[in-house]
Amino acid sequence: MSGHSKWASIKHKKGAIDAKRGKAFTKIIKEITVAARMGGGDPEANPRLRTAVLKAKSANMPKDNVERAIKKGTGDLEGVDYVELAYEAYGPGGVAILIDALTDNKNRTAADVRSILTKGGGNLGESGCVSYLFQRKGIINYSAESYTEEAIFEVALEAGAEDVSTEGDSIEVMTAPEDFEPVLKALQAAGFEEELAEVNKVPDSTVTLDEEKTRKALRLIERLDDHDDVQSVATNLDIPEGFDPDEE
Repeated sequence: MSGHSKWASIKHKKGAIDAKRGKAFTKIIKEITVAARMGGGDPEANPRLRTAVLKAKSANMPKDNVERAIKKGTGDLEGVDYVELAYEAYGPGGVAILIDALTDNKNRTAADVRSILTKGGGNLGESGCVSYLFQRKGIINYSAESYTEEAIFEVALEAGAEDVSTEGDSIEVMTAPEDFEPVLKALQAAGFEEELAEVNKVPDSTVTLDEEKTRKALRLIERLDDHDDVQSVATNLDIPEGFDPDEE
C-alpha cells in the first residue's frame, strides 16, 4: 500500500503545477461529463458522478466548471462524446501498470500509449495480465506537517476507513470504494483539509527495483499520466522513502 501513497504524493505535487495550466481540471471535467452521460446529472442518484464532484471540490475547481461539465454530459450543452479505455502494461523491471483513459479518438490514444510505453522501456500486455494484482480503493491524503496520524485515525476509523498510515510527509486514509464519500465528508466536517481524494486502483503488494530501474519506471509512469487522454495510472512499483525521480 505504501507504494501508492508515495506515488499519490508525487502526483499531488505535479498536480499543483498541472492545475495552473488547466491539465488537472481538464481530466476531472472529462470524468464528470462521462459520469453524467452514463448515470444522469443528479449526483445524489449517481454515485460515480458524486465521487467525481468530490474530487473536483478537493481540487478547488470552480462550481461553474462542475455544472458545465454535468450539462455537457446530460446533453444540455454541446460536448465531446468520450470513450472509456483501459490498458494493462509492464514497465521497466516488470512492474505492473494500469492505465485508464477517456478519449474521443481510440486509435490516437492507443497509438500514443503504445509509443510512450515502448520509448520508456515498457510494453502493452493483454487484458487481465496485471489487473488481478490491484483492488479499487478510496484514497485520501493529508499533510503530515499539518496534522497527526492519531487525530485523523480517530475520525477516519469511526467513519468506516480501512486503514490510516503515514509515509514521509503524507498521511494516507484508505477506504472501500463505497465508504470513500462518508469517510471524506466526516474528515472534512472535523476540519481536516485533504491534499488528494480519489477512488483508484491500489496494488495488493509492491515490487522493489534498483535505483536506475525505479527512476526509469517512474519517468514512464509520469509520461503516461501526463498524456491528455489518460485519466489515471496505477502501479505496483515500490518507491523508496525520499526518492526523487528528477534527481540523477
